[in-house]
Amino acid sequence: MVREERSEKAAGQRPLRVGEALRHALAEILERGDLRDPDLQGVPVTVTEVRVTPDLRSAVIFILPLGGGKVAPALAALTRATPYLRGVLARMLRLKFAPSLRFRADQSFDEAGRIAALLRDPRVAADLDADAEGLRDSEDKAKSSKTSGGSDANGR
Repeated sequence: MVREERSEKAAGQRPLRVGEALRHALAEILERGDLRDPDLQGVPVTVTEVRVTPDLRSAVIFILPLGGGKVAPALAALTRATPYLRGVLARMLRLKFAPSLRFRADQSFDEAGRIAALLRDPRVAADLDADAEGLRDSEDKAKSSKTSGGSDANGR
């Protein structure tokens, strides 16, 4: 059983390491401008995350054009360049198998903006202030009970 647990841990770390290596290699390829697609000309693309399956055969790459550009043309261009990118990545990273690549738009920044907007809503801010007040009151009560009582004549 110990052997199985170790192999699960190792399988959990390896995809993360390969994903980070893929992300850095893709960023380098995009920075150098190796892709001559007209949809990518003058559009800096950020590779925000790469998720690799445990068997290292498939990778989902999340991208975002810098400056809030349109994502669809960049996704289309990268999808067209997938066979080329797969070969270049296999040579750069010296993997036994080059993972199949799928490109997706990164929605995490939009989601973070939506959550920030919700937190700025006056009704939510009022709830957060009330919760903070309640937390401070309970902390004050806990401190006063520790300092005022609970000890016997010998100070224990």
